[in-house]
Amino acid sequence: MSLYNFKKIMVVPPAKDFIDIMLSKTQRKTPTVVHKGYKISRIRAFYTRKVKYTQQNFHDRLSQIIQDFPKLDDVHPFYADLMNVLYDKDHYKLALGQLNTARHLVDNVAKDYVRLLKYGDSLYRCKQLKKAALGRMATIMKRQASNLTYLEQVRQHLSRLPTIDPYSRTIIICGFPNVGKSSFINKITRADVEVQPYAFTTKSLYVGHTDYKYLRWQVIDTPGILDHPLEERNVIEMQAITALAHLRACVLYFMDISEQCGHSLEDQVKLFESIKPLFTNKPLILAINKVDILTPDELPEERRAIITKLQEDKNIPVMLMSTVQETGVMEVKTEACERLLSYRVDQKMRTKKVDNILNRLHVAMPAPRDEKQREPCIPEQALNRLQQNADKAERKRKLEKEIELEMGDDYTLDLKKNYSEIPEEERYDVIPEFWEGRNIADYIDPDIFEKLEELEREEGLRVDSGVYTVPDMTMDETLKEIREMAKQIRGKRFELRDEKRLSARKNKPVIPRNKQPKVRDRSVKKLVQTMEGLGVDMSDSKTANFTKSVVDLSRGQVAIGSKRPNPQPLLDKESSAIVKKTGQPIKRAPSRDTLGIKNVMIRKKAHIMAKRDIAKKVTKMGLKGEADRFIGTKMPKHLFAGKRGFKADRR
Repeated sequence: MSLYNFKKIMVVPPAKDFIDIMLSKTQRKTPTVVHKGYKISRIRAFYTRKVKYTQQNFHDRLSQIIQDFPKLDDVHPFYADLMNVLYDKDHYKLALGQLNTARHLVDNVAKDYVRLLKYGDSLYRCKQLKKAALGRMATIMKRQASNLTYLEQVRQHLSRLPTIDPYSRTIIICGFPNVGKSSFINKITRADVEVQPYAFTTKSLYVGHTDYKYLRWQVIDTPGILDHPLEERNVIEMQAITALAHLRACVLYFMDISEQCGHSLEDQVKLFESIKPLFTNKPLILAINKVDILTPDELPEERRAIITKLQEDKNIPVMLMSTVQETGVMEVKTEACERLLSYRVDQKMRTKKVDNILNRLHVAMPAPRDEKQREPCIPEQALNRLQQNADKAERKRKLEKEIELEMGDDYTLDLKKNYSEIPEEERYDVIPEFWEGRNIADYIDPDIFEKLEELEREEGLRVDSGVYTVPDMTMDETLKEIREMAKQIRGKRFELRDEKRLSARKNKPVIPRNKQPKVRDRSVKKLVQTMEGLGVDMSDSKTANFTKSVVDLSRGQVAIGSKRPNPQPLLDKESSAIVKKTGQPIKRAPSRDTLGIKNVMIRKKAHIMAKRDIAKKVTKMGLKGEADRFIGTKMPKHLFAGKRGFKADRR
């Protein structure tokens, strides 16, 4: 896990946006209405709150920016030097220091104007003091425009830097440009560094990760270094020098034996000697690349002598490799990891912490008490188990992978040789999977013949018992008449069902107001005719119950034959009104809510339905209902005319 996370630094806005953010936040988060008629203490508190809130916002945001950026004295020396190379340490510290000064200036301005606001004697004077305080704060931040812009660029570049853990196991690759450093890191890690046949393709540090002995290793690809004094090196080269100077890592110095990089072997050895002080107390490996183009044996004598001289130093191993053919790549990686592991263990052994741990450990070495030989006592069950495991290991057949490795190109995969339950002469018979469009596996059954005999026996019993004999389907006259009658009844039932479905879909048709309601046309006579048409004898139905007209007494009617006379309904004033000249009843147009309605019950039902529909429409459309508040005059004249008491706006 990385020690530093520069991606979490907050965005640094430009000066104009910074001021807009702070002032709009003050406007949103503090009260906005104050009147001349308020007490002077209330007006002072109103504007004091605005000044203090704005100062606190500026203070918090500037403190956040100053705390988010890393302090060069607190970070690892590698990151401190890298930031000095990339961003200029003096400029960086100066920008953060000026922001810190601006923060103190804003605090002092707010303190001064809060003190002045305590003596404000009118709304106008308090408002002008608030305006001056916020204006001075904004002016202070406008002067920091260049610092804010610079810090935002630094933040963006820091977030794009590779995540390097200075305390992790690290391998650093260095050398002249175009000697194969990026190709090597692409081979041994999951990194994807651009590789091109020209110098300085890599312009910054790249990090890849690899695994060795179940440990995670970070491999750093550095830009190419040229052989000239330290003062003349540019920013790209200084990144590599910084990594070599401050990271405890194994260093791989790459050399191009073919000299296709544009530098001779003498120049590469000269660079190696010039930066050798940076390799002090670090494991070092010299990797000679591009041996696929030119091997050391093919070199002239004077060039071969240079490599031979390098190989004489036993502390620095010289390894040959080729990233194109991948020869020697994994050997170089393994050697670097092993050397770094042993170096880290050796460094830990030299610390005082190891002595403290060793003092707590004691290894007991028992001494013999006499000359008697004592054999180890192993239980018999354990010996039997060991013997069984050994026998099982001997009986274990070889794996197909092992057989394939032994036979090589002569190996062919045979899955049927282990079908021990099938005789050997039938083991390799070809069985079709499909035959006539059917799956053969569905019909494989060892008891198929017994099941077939059982099925045939059952079918014979069924044939003998006459299960499959076709019955006599001839009909006599009575059966034909019954079937004809059933057909007519079924047809009539379908007609009635269709009528009911269609009438339900009409959705309560509107009756014109000048039409009278439809009279029900069902009668006893029509019923008798219909039933006789269907073939039912209705001659003895004159005294039947359905011919009587009986109505419930609660509706003002009685059954036929009753001695109780029909009561006359009482007339109201409107119904009993008459014309004075003629004495005839007044003929008025019927009210609209009674037109097209048969009786009082239906009228009440229609009235309830109308109220429900109106309520539904009011609710759905958001209309004003009868329960809503009603204001007759929106602007009463006595409130909106004449002189006003004080010269304030109409709000």
